[in-house]
Amino acid sequence: MAEFVVVFPLYPGVTQLDFTGPHQVFSRLPAAKVIAASMGGQDIEADGLVFAKLADLAKVERCDLICVPGGLGTTDAMLDEAFVREVRRLAAGATYVTSVCTGSLILAAAGLLAGKRAATHWAWRGLLEPFGAIVDEARVVRDGNIFTGGGVTAGIDLALTVAGEVAGVDYAQGVQLGVEYAPAPPFDSGRPELAPPEVLARVQRAMAPLSQGRMASAEEAARRLQPA
Repeated sequence: MAEFVVVFPLYPGVTQLDFTGPHQVFSRLPAAKVIAASMGGQDIEADGLVFAKLADLAKVERCDLICVPGGLGTTDAMLDEAFVREVRRLAAGATYVTSVCTGSLILAAAGLLAGKRAATHWAWRGLLEPFGAIVDEARVVRDGNIFTGGGVTAGIDLALTVAGEVAGVDYAQGVQLGVEYAPAPPFDSGRPELAPPEVLARVQRAMAPLSQGRMASAEEAARRLQPA
């Protein structure tokens, strides 16, 4: 069986669970070769963890599946033309193009989401609009060969969904059982429409300082896609 190559393009400020959750699932696909890569193979710090011995993203020749994680560093990553160019290159040859959380903004900055339905973290859905993406509030969204997930933990749902496409639903169910993915959260507050109003307001206040800068970056990245 030919190798099934999965690439996670990492960047400074990425959220580790955005890629470690899907990594756990994709690493169990038949004949999977999972590559975590960064520009120049530089070490990447994510939420206090350091990921080292990474592949050089520019030297990864191809992949069958690309999965772009999100994180606070998305704001800078979607304006990093060299990084976005490598994402675009690998996505062009991939059978499956996927993202988790605000990783969809990087796909959008690469020109891949115009006219496409896409998901992202609930707090940042509006940032997809400058790119011409169609915001979808579902936890996992498919449009053609593009699969996008909501915030952070949705990466596991996304990966299992894609695993069902790659290896069949029975196989994906076996992976889900193997990792005992049976969510039973202690609080029913994982989405804004479910959280108590005071909790939602507190989290929104905490995120507010990021909003203006992130929107400016999204608008600039979208502008760069326009013909000169």
